[in-house]
Amino acid sequence: MKVLIRAIVSFFVFVVDVVYSNRSYARFYVLETIARVPYFSYLSVLHLYETLGYWRKADWLKVHFAQTWNELHHLLIMESLGGNRLWIDRFVAKHIAVAYYWVVVPLYMALPKYAYYLMELIENHAYHTYNGYLNEHEIELKTQPAPQIAIDYYRDGDLYMFEEVQTTPDSTFRRPHVNTLYDVFVNIRDDECEHVKTMVALQQLDARPEGVTKSL
Repeated sequence: MKVLIRAIVSFFVFVVDVVYSNRSYARFYVLETIARVPYFSYLSVLHLYETLGYWRKADWLKVHFAQTWNELHHLLIMESLGGNRLWIDRFVAKHIAVAYYWVVVPLYMALPKYAYYLMELIENHAYHTYNGYLNEHEIELKTQPAPQIAIDYYRDGDLYMFEEVQTTPDSTFRRPHVNTLYDVFVNIRDDECEHVKTMVALQQLDARPEGVTKSL
C-alpha cells in the first residue's frame, strides 16, 4: 500500500513541478489549496464518528482544525503574493482539491494510518519545495517586506491556534520573526516540518492525540 501511495504522490509532484516550474507563487498557491484538503477529510470523518457515537476523539479534531487554520494562512499569503491571479490556476487547484477530498475520506475511514502516511509525503514535499526556494532566492526575498496577512498570523494574531501545530516538547514554543518575505517563507517551511512530525506520530499504534503535538 505504501508503494502505491508513494507512486501516486510522486506522479502528482512531477506534474505540478513541471507545469509550474517557472511560476513559483502559482505553484505554491496550488499546493496550499490542495495540501489542506486531507485535514478537511479527517475532520469530516471524525465528526461523523462522533455523531454516530462510534468514538470520541475531540483532541484529534482540535489538532486537525489547527492544521487547517495554519494551511489557510499559507494559502492567504500566496494569494496576497498573486499566486491565484490566473483563473486557470484557481480552476485547476479547486477541482483537484474536490477530487482529493473524496479520495482521502474513504481512505481515512478504511485505513487511517495510510491516510496519515499520504499526508506525511505531501507535507514532506512541501517542506523541501519551500526549502529549495529559500536557498535559491534568499537575497531577493530578504529585500521584500512581509505581507500584512503573514504579520497578522505569525506576530500580531492570537497564537493559540499557531501553538497547536507545534511539536515542541516543553512550554517554549516557536515565536517566528516576520520582518521580510524571507522570514515568511522560513516560517511556512518550518510549519510544514511540524505537520510532517505530527503525521508521523499519528501513524503509531499507540498514538494519543491529546498529547501528540506536544510530546514528539
